[in-house]
Amino acid sequence: MPQIALGDLKIDVIYKDIKNVHLSVYPPHGRVRISTPLRLDLDTIRIFAISKLGWIRKQQTKLSQQAREPARDFVGRESHYYLGKRYLLKIHEIEAAPKVALKHSTIEMHIRPGTSTEKRETILDEWYRQRLKEIIPPIIRKWENTLNVTVKAFGVKKMKTKWGSCNQKAGRIWLNLELAKKSMSCIEYVSVHEMVHLLERKHGERFTAHLDKFLPMWRSYKEELNRRPLSHQHWGY
Repeated sequence: MPQIALGDLKIDVIYKDIKNVHLSVYPPHGRVRISTPLRLDLDTIRIFAISKLGWIRKQQTKLSQQAREPARDFVGRESHYYLGKRYLLKIHEIEAAPKVALKHSTIEMHIRPGTSTEKRETILDEWYRQRLKEIIPPIIRKWENTLNVTVKAFGVKKMKTKWGSCNQKAGRIWLNLELAKKSMSCIEYVSVHEMVHLLERKHGERFTAHLDKFLPMWRSYKEELNRRPLSHQHWGY
C-alpha cells in the first residue's frame, strides 16, 4: 500500500475506481487514510493532504480525548446502557433458552450455566438489535412524511466507523447497533441524518441546510451523541 509521510504523520493511500478523494481518520489512534481516484499521482495527493493537515490534527485530538467504555466481561453488576440510561447486569443461570429482560435498574440475562463471554455478548447484542427494530420504524414513518422521502429498507448492524449509512440509490439505511445504548434524541438524530442523505448524498452546504430546516437542534443532538462514552470499539460521525 502506498504511503505519504508528512513529518511524523503517516498516511495510507488506497487507489479506487472512484470520482473524488476521501479522507478518513480512524480511532483509536488516529490512523489516516486517503482513498483516491486512479488518475491522481502521489504528489497531487500529498498537496491535498497538506491542505487538510489542520483538520487531520483536529480529528486526532478529538479521538484521543473522547471517553470510551472499558471492554465488557458480561458478568453480574457490570454497567451496561440502554436508551441513554445506565443499568446493572444481573445474571440468572438456568437450563432454558437464553433471554434478556429489562427491570427497574437492571438488565436481567437468563443464560445456561457455562455460557461463554462471547455468547453472552451475542445474546445481549441480539436483544439490543430487537429493541432498535421496534424503535426505528415509527421514527422512519414520522420523518418520511416530513422529508417527503421513502425508506425502502433499513437494517441494524455493528459498524466500526460511523453511526449510520445510507444507500441513496437503493433507498436503504443502516444504523449502528451501538445506538441502542444512546438516548432517543440521539437515535432520532442519526435516523434523520441518514434519511436526509436520500435528498442529498454528500455532507455539503445543501445537506446542512436540510438538517437546519427540518431538525434545527441537530447540532446539540450530535454533540450529545459524541459526548457520551463510546464503546471501546466504536465512535461517531
